[in-house]
Amino acid sequence: MSMASPLPPVRKPPRWARKSTLVLATVILALAVFGATTQTWIEVQLDPTGASNSDLHVQGSKAATAVTALAVVALAGGLAASIAGKIARWIIAALVVLSAAGIIMAAITVLLDPLGAAQGSIAAATGVSGGQANATATAFPIVAIVAGSLLAVCAVVLPVAGRHWASRTKYDAGRRGKQSGNGPVDEIDSWDSLTRGEDPT
Repeated sequence: MSMASPLPPVRKPPRWARKSTLVLATVILALAVFGATTQTWIEVQLDPTGASNSDLHVQGSKAATAVTALAVVALAGGLAASIAGKIARWIIAALVVLSAAGIIMAAITVLLDPLGAAQGSIAAATGVSGGQANATATAFPIVAIVAGSLLAVCAVVLPVAGRHWASRTKYDAGRRGKQSGNGPVDEIDSWDSLTRGEDPT
C-alpha cells in the first residue's frame, strides 16, 4: 500500500486578496452602478423661459443606455470569478475593466453634455427633436463614475489575488480526508484511489 505524500498547509491569503472580499466588492459595485441607472441623471426644463413648470426627469438607463448592460456584464464577471480558474480570471478581469471603462466614459459624456444625452427623452416627451431646453445633470452620474473606477481596481487586483486562492479539488479533498483519518470523501474518491494503486480502506 502506497503512502500519500503530505500536502502543504493551506496558507490564508492576505485580507485584500480574499476571494469572498474581492468577489463581494465587485458584485456590490456592479449593483451600485445598476441601481444608479434607475435614478434620475438629468433634470430637464422644457420651457427655458420658465413660463411653465414642464420638467422632465431622465433616468440613467435612458441617458446612458449602455451603462445598464455594462453593469450586468460586470456583475456576471464578479460572480463567475468565484469559480473561475487562473486563465479564466484573466479573461474576466479584462471584461470587467472594459465594462468599467465604458461605464465611466458614458457617465462622463452625460456630465459634459446633459442636454445631448437627454435629446432622446425630450423628443419622446414632446415629439420634437432638437428643441431648446435647459438640462442639468444630477449626482448619480458621479456615483456611476466612482463605482466604475472601483470596479476597475477590483478587476486589476483579481488576477493577482487569485494566486492566493487555494484550489480545492476532489483529489486534494480525498487526500486530506485520508490523512485526517476520515477516509475517502465518497465512492468516486475510493475508485480514484484504486486506479492509483492505493488501498482506499
